[in-house]
Amino acid sequence: MPQHTAEHVPNPLDSRIIKTPSAVARRTFFYLQECGHLKAGDSHHTSRQNLQSFLFAVVLNGKGTLTYEGQTRPLNAGDCFFIDCRLAHSYQSDAQQPWELLWVHFNGCTTEEYYKLFSAEFPPVFRPVSTLKFISLLQELMRLNSETYADTEILTSGLLAALLTALLTVNSISDENDSALQAKLKTILAHIDANFTTEIRLDELAKRFDISKYYLTREFKRAYGETIFQHIISLRINYAKRLLRFTDKSVEEISSLCGFNDQSYFSKQFKKAENVTCLAFRRRWRD
Repeated sequence: MPQHTAEHVPNPLDSRIIKTPSAVARRTFFYLQECGHLKAGDSHHTSRQNLQSFLFAVVLNGKGTLTYEGQTRPLNAGDCFFIDCRLAHSYQSDAQQPWELLWVHFNGCTTEEYYKLFSAEFPPVFRPVSTLKFISLLQELMRLNSETYADTEILTSGLLAALLTALLTVNSISDENDSALQAKLKTILAHIDANFTTEIRLDELAKRFDISKYYLTREFKRAYGETIFQHIISLRINYAKRLLRFTDKSVEEISSLCGFNDQSYFSKQFKKAENVTCLAFRRRWRD
């Protein structure tokens, strides 16, 4: 059973929306459980565990702490946290500088899988370059759910999906201030996309675009979620799939056209990506 304590008198500045999802929403959508805007007037403290929910919050002002996974972390204005409420946790506002929070409890659909991806890359407490995207999403969730319409749950699911996407891409290149680097990476990506069937070497890319190959390797992965090598292989496999489906070319010909010099290596990479051989893929998609 969920366990919790909330040792404070309800604050009139604590604006809270509580929703009960429909059976359809529980089966199909990301669904809202609670969301709110809290301006703590005291040392607001909450402690819970075994709650079937995920909690995301933005600290707008003030200070506090979060205890989660055996660690207590400080929270300041501009910090965010995202946690699995099935695990024991507590959070508390600072007595001298009580915090102001925007927060949402939600669940459903593939929330747990999103959370696993998030927690593998980020700590529960993080500080984005800007909180504006998160604040806007939470405010829209509150506005949308302040009244109920026929499509409220569908639109809410879309906003929660956008929130989860923002969480997984919190350090993406689009959130950074280095527009020159962003432009250069886009140019490099376009070059790779246009020339993936030819031999592309990291040293040559670095020289061509006047960038350190180590810096390029790190920032490309950070911006696009895969290495340059992985991106090239993915482009080649996608092209191979088109040729297998819509031409009668042999596997050897396709291997060469896609930029693989070694047919056996091509076949190995194709099976790794699709879990079937080239010929089995062709038969399956032509039947």
